[in-house]
Parts: sequence; C-alpha cells; structure tokens
Amino acid sequence: MSTFLPYTDEHHALRETARRFIEREVKPHYTQWEKDGQVPKALYRKAGELGLLLTTIPEEYGGGGGDFLFAHIVNEELGFAGATGPQFGLHSDIVAPYILHNGSEELKRTWLPRMAAGETITGIGMTEPGTGSDLAGVQTSARRDGDHYVIRGQKIFISNGQIADLFIVVAKTAAGKGAHGISLFLVEADRPGFARGRNLEKAGMSAQDTSELFFDDVRIPAGNLLGEEGQGFRYLMTELPQERLIVAITAVAAAEEAVRLAVEYVEQRHAFGKPIAALQNTRFKLAECKTEAAVGRAFLEQCIARHLLGELDTTEASMAKFWCTEMQFRVADTCLQLFGGYGYMKEYPISRLWADARVQRIYGGTTEIMKEIIGRGMFKSR
Repeated sequence: MSTFLPYTDEHHALRETARRFIEREVKPHYTQWEKDGQVPKALYRKAGELGLLLTTIPEEYGGGGGDFLFAHIVNEELGFAGATGPQFGLHSDIVAPYILHNGSEELKRTWLPRMAAGETITGIGMTEPGTGSDLAGVQTSARRDGDHYVIRGQKIFISNGQIADLFIVVAKTAAGKGAHGISLFLVEADRPGFARGRNLEKAGMSAQDTSELFFDDVRIPAGNLLGEEGQGFRYLMTELPQERLIVAITAVAAAEEAVRLAVEYVEQRHAFGKPIAALQNTRFKLAECKTEAAVGRAFLEQCIARHLLGELDTTEASMAKFWCTEMQFRVADTCLQLFGGYGYMKEYPISRLWADARVQRIYGGTTEIMKEIIGRGMFKSR
C-alpha cells in the first residue's frame, strides 16, 4: 500500500473492517446478485452497522466524522474486489455531501443518520433520455405550487434506481435560463406519481441496478429543495470533482487487481510445454500494465492529497477521471487477453473486471467531456 498518503491507525482499522465485510458479506453472494440484477437492501444496513457508510459526514449527523481517506479506503477495497454492485460511494460520497452542504438543518437531521445506518438508500437523478453530460439541458421540471413543488419528467440510467428510497433530482425551475434555471430536490420514492421503470440490462455491472425513473406531477414539500432555487448547476459543479475522484479510485484499484489476477494465471497456465509467464510477450505486456497502473496510482494519490487540503479543482479531477478510467480499460483488456478463451468466461473474475470497466469511461462525465473541461481550463478565453 501507499506510504505517500497520511494513513493513521484508524484508517488501517477501517480498511481491515472493509476487507472482512467484503470477504464475508459480498464475495460469497456476488454471483447470485449478478443473476438478480441488484444487491439486497439489507447489505446497506450491515455496512452501516460497521461504520462503512457516510464515513466523512460529521458525527452529529450520524456519520463517521473522518477525512476523505476513509471514503477512499472503502471505495478502493470495493474496487480491489471488483464489487461494482454495492454503490456505497454513490450513497455516501456523492449523495450525502449534497445534503450536508446544501440541505436545511431539518433535511440533514432527517436523512443523514438514516443513510449512515443503511436504513435509507439513495440515488441521484441527473441523466435523461435526451440529456447526458449536458446537465444544463435537462427537461424535467419543478413548478412551485404554494408550499409544494410539482415535479414532472423522466430520468434514465439511474444507479440504485430499484432499491433506493430517496433520490436527489435535477430539475428545471425556470425555463429558458439554461444552467441558471436548474435546482436540486429530494424526492422520496413513496411519493404519489413517482414510478420506477424496469431494471435495465447492461453489458457489465450486472449486480448493480440501473433504472428509468418517472415523475408524473410528483408533489413534494418546498422544504425538499436543496439550497436555493436556480443554484443547482453551481452545486453540481462543486460536488462533481469528488464524484470523479471516486470513479478514479475504483479504476486504479480494479486495474491493479486485473494485473494481480493475470500474473497469478500465467504462472499456472502452460502452453508449448512451459508456463505462459515464461514467454517474453507475456512478461512485456504485464510489465506495461503494471507500469500503467503504478503511474495511475501516483497521479491519483496526488489528487487525493490535494483534495484532503481542499485544493483539488475541476480540471485535475477531470484529468484523474479521464486518464485512470482509460488506463483501467486498457489494462483490463490486455490482462483478459492473456487468459485466452477462459478470459471471456464469466466464471473468471477477469471477465467481470473487463466488462465493468467499460462504463467507467462514460458515467460521471464521458472521457470526451473530461477532455473538453481540461481543454477549457487551458484556454480560459474560449
């Protein structure tokens, strides 16, 4: 493990807890969860009991009160395990900060303790059928009606869509104002007019439920508004760097695991009367993969260190998300090739790592959008 980041005994203790939890509660059941298309809701309660959820949220709201390294550790251990089904990072490190930083005191005290305990599972509704990375173009609307807002629209590709009890929903409160007309709302899944679509079948991440969400004049209290009306886009831009850093963390961990699996396999598998590891091409390919993963970890840890200081900006987070996820897929693809036909069989973990890696270059902002953000940062006048 790294010696660059300032880990303490508490951090190491949490890592051991996370590893034991994954070995006991995740790995033995993962094949069944992939068949089911989702993880059981009870998994969140078990994780909450061990302090694995909302690790960075203040203790007064039921969280762990730790620094970002605690979140990093939980997400990294899930990455090492190739466990993309449990969306603890989404729940704890993406949704929870929106509520902590922008919610009223009542919303924070109502929802954060339940989220920390795993009693309430959350998701976030950004993407729409006609709107992906261009968040300013969302069509879902929220109309003020007395002491309520009425939400109408549709979301797609929503993680935790089947099992979540509470969603942050991105909606337009002022038409024609673009990004300045966007607001964020908390919407409970038991509200009349809310409906979930089918659990979408994906090329990878089979144990993670992904759904369409429908809002047919869903009435919510005005108090469910996060922050100020019309400031939603600003809130999104503030929180997205951490989301992209979370994606980069899982990317590097998964790449390192792919290399480990490949090294283990080529030492055991024989061809032409000798281990595949004895072939120069095998050693060269794995040397490239190991180096790429090491470079990714070095840059990732630099970004984490800056984030701990509150200095990570949008450009750097975009660079981490772009480079680490592209590296993850290259490494996973190269390592799978060394397994030959067995690499394409689902019973081999490398197959899952490869399939799950593909979407990393899409969600949280596509690689192309990350490059656009980086480029704009280089040419601020454009």
